[in-house]
Amino acid sequence: RCLSQRWQRGGNASNSCTVLSLLGAPCAFMGSLAPGPAADFIAADFQRRGVDTAHVAWQPRGEVPCACCLLNAASGSRTIVLHDTNLPDVTARDFERVDLSQYRWIHFEARNAAEQGAMLERVERHNRAAAPGRRVRVSVELEKPREELLPLMGRGHVVFISKDLARHFGYQSAPEALRGLRGRIQPGATLICAWAEEGADALGPDGELVHSDAFPPETLVDTLGAGDTFNAAVIFALAEGRSLQDALTFGCQIAGRKCGIQGFDGIV
Repeated sequence: RCLSQRWQRGGNASNSCTVLSLLGAPCAFMGSLAPGPAADFIAADFQRRGVDTAHVAWQPRGEVPCACCLLNAASGSRTIVLHDTNLPDVTARDFERVDLSQYRWIHFEARNAAEQGAMLERVERHNRAAAPGRRVRVSVELEKPREELLPLMGRGHVVFISKDLARHFGYQSAPEALRGLRGRIQPGATLICAWAEEGADALGPDGELVHSDAFPPETLVDTLGAGDTFNAAVIFALAEGRSLQDALTFGCQIAGRKCGIQGFDGIV
């Protein structure tokens, strides 16, 4: 028997929007949804959080993916059973409708390399024509070790790589992964890798490696969305102009706080 059950909006970019909103940053979510009860719940929850959904790509076919997440009350660990569906991804044509002048940071969860490559090209064209103060900073998250997604590492100003991706390449620590994968990012970019209870490391544009320890809660309650929380908190801090060291530490602090609570309320 389970002790309790609840519905919770999920997904990497979706969770990061929740955290950004809680931190006080105005943000918008762009992803695919298909009409139905799950989408109604998701849209209502976005509205409750103050997340703009004007750019949601509503699909005429497919179903919204749902997952059953089992949280271990003793350890705080999670087991995720995902029912992935035939919901189409956001396309470059969908992205053409976004007014880039309204944004100063766009975060991409690497999913569909061909379409997202075209989206990133559009942002790059915008930045070439825009005044320095009106350019959009781009971050890219690579979580899954899929070969076709790897070129997207070279398209972000800030690139987040997962522990799983690092291990796929044979690296046994975050610093080792950052040094080994540095050649895949563009000059002047920042590469970041979180490593669970060991904290996180980052390699800045100057080539200097910075580290933050983890900030584990007294009691581990819920780790679901901790990585998305870390990404959002780092983006928030960097967008505010904080140093890479401060942003990395802030990300670990907020992610640690999230692991000590159920859901996201209470991270700030």
